[in-house]
Amino acid sequence: MNNPFLETYTTPYGIPPFDQINDEHFEPAFDLGIKELKEEVHHIVNNPEEASFENTILALENSGALIDKVNNVFGNVLGMNTNDSLQAKAQRIYPLLSKCYDEIYLNDSLFQRVKQVYDQKDTLELSLESKKLLDETYKSFVRGGALLEKDQKEELKNINEKLSVLSLKFGDNVLAETNAFKLVIDYESDLAGLPQSNIDAAAETAISTGDSGKWVFTIQKPSMIPFLQYAEKRDLREKIFKAYINKGDNNNEYDNKENLKEMVQLRFKRAQLLGYKNHAEYILDENMAKTPATVYAKINSLMEKALVVAEKEAKELQSIIDAEGNTFKLEAWDWWYYAEKVKKEKYDFDENELRPYFELNNTLSGLFMVADKLYGLKFEAMKDVPVPHPDAVAYKVKEADDSMIGILFMDFYPRKSKQGGAWMSSYRKQYKANGENQMPLITMVCNFTKPTGDTPALLSVEEVNTLFHEFGHALHGLLSKCTYKSLSGTSVARDFVELPSQIMENWAVEPEVLKLFAKHYQSGEVIPDELISKFKNSSLFNQGFETVEYMAAAIIDMDYHTCESSDDFNVLEFEKQSIANMKLMPEIELRYRSTYFNHIFSGGYSSGYYSYIWAEILDADAYDYFLQNGVFDKAIATSFRKNILEKGGTEDPMKLYLDFRGQEPDETALLKRRGLM
Repeated sequence: MNNPFLETYTTPYGIPPFDQINDEHFEPAFDLGIKELKEEVHHIVNNPEEASFENTILALENSGALIDKVNNVFGNVLGMNTNDSLQAKAQRIYPLLSKCYDEIYLNDSLFQRVKQVYDQKDTLELSLESKKLLDETYKSFVRGGALLEKDQKEELKNINEKLSVLSLKFGDNVLAETNAFKLVIDYESDLAGLPQSNIDAAAETAISTGDSGKWVFTIQKPSMIPFLQYAEKRDLREKIFKAYINKGDNNNEYDNKENLKEMVQLRFKRAQLLGYKNHAEYILDENMAKTPATVYAKINSLMEKALVVAEKEAKELQSIIDAEGNTFKLEAWDWWYYAEKVKKEKYDFDENELRPYFELNNTLSGLFMVADKLYGLKFEAMKDVPVPHPDAVAYKVKEADDSMIGILFMDFYPRKSKQGGAWMSSYRKQYKANGENQMPLITMVCNFTKPTGDTPALLSVEEVNTLFHEFGHALHGLLSKCTYKSLSGTSVARDFVELPSQIMENWAVEPEVLKLFAKHYQSGEVIPDELISKFKNSSLFNQGFETVEYMAAAIIDMDYHTCESSDDFNVLEFEKQSIANMKLMPEIELRYRSTYFNHIFSGGYSSGYYSYIWAEILDADAYDYFLQNGVFDKAIATSFRKNILEKGGTEDPMKLYLDFRGQEPDETALLKRRGLM
């Protein structure tokens, strides 16, 4: 087979030749990659020379190049353009990869060489980054089971292999459940309250689903959220809301209850094997928070404060319901709808007023202007280069002096083959090979409101924030200046990785910035000061709800993973008890119910969903530093770039933050931002 992965890419900048790669290329390339990696490890183990940093640690760091090359494409394709064939291949490939890496980390002869170098670390003349690589390599072996007995190693292999399959199944089931539901509207009267742009989008969706002449809404967020905010038909709001929160809990072929239960049990067993009380302790040992007790103290404290605010908000919403002459009690599917009414009444503000000023291309221009003002970056659209999907676009990213930094791909709109949500990833991380810098190839994948007819893509405030958020992750990958691939870019502690992304959200809604890019898509009029004032005045509105909704998900994540038993349990009963313990209001649903909580059961955030709020403490404090000196202060921006964005995981994250900020983070700015003071 003529396989693009087995040849040197001849494309510009070494971009994967997406137009030449097809599904059949992945498996043979993975098989060869695994074979090559095993041979590389064999050579390291059987090197007759005494173990050294170069012939052991560095040799390991540089091994597995073909697997990386293939998996960087395969993993991204699974998320943004999957199909039944790819999902089936993943079910075979990922257990093989799991087994391959287990064999490496459980290879005692290899570990002894790593340990030999590690034991000499204080006498070796290594750079700071090389010392960090040595530390992380040794820890990876220990955390991978190198100190276990032979029978324990076999048990660990079985656990890891099962977990790799279950994680894939969980995510595939969520995607299938998302695609399976459609709310078909037959009568125009049932569209009452909805903005015309959402009605037009639903009509276009109906054509694509074979329901021409009707209107179709889905549980993809660009379709569902406006429906919950504006649709007057309460029974239809309830129907779409319940379809969303019951994903993976419909007792059908895509049900996730047994999958997640087995994952929780296996994670506990693995943690016990490795000497930890539970999975959370195992994960947090690598994070800034360090212990479950530290995480619980923070999230329970914030939950307590947020519940007080949310209860006041609920009373406001109920008063509107009562004033309309209704006799029903506020339910979760009512919250979005009546929150919009309260916002209109209190602030004379409707979020839809902002959409015409957030046309996607204008917003992108604003995003790039912010990056230019902060870091002197330039973005140049690329034509005639391979892109991951026909919907995707590519940009050259350059320094102010026109020197190349990297390539950024962006993929904006939902489709049935794409997982929900938004994320950043890479097709090639930044690192140095033989002293020569390898340019990063970074991708951002989103699910934004699509253009309809003659109307371009007009983003919601949430979508604008998401765009800036993922761009922050992209900058972390693009601006990396590290030697080693495994330490570069976003390879940092889970509760630190969200700092670069979340701080970018601040510029998205800063009045000074809005004036730069928020222009009406028809008239070109710059967003009026009056509208900005209404928007800013309403910024604390509904923060109780948003904080509680988030905290509830963070708490249930910790509850699952602090279990100190692998005994059988009922997922729905566990979830119900967790909700009762956290005193969650019945009017607020978990942001992610267990059966579709992809972050923790199909992503990398198990025992780590709290990290968004942890990082928000850092970002609120960091942005407050900007506000004190000017939102585009060059000295502060340069410090953030050099101490945070360029450093990857080469140093302890708190040291990096202290080097930038000069003091430890203060949570006061976060409490003010969320209206919790």
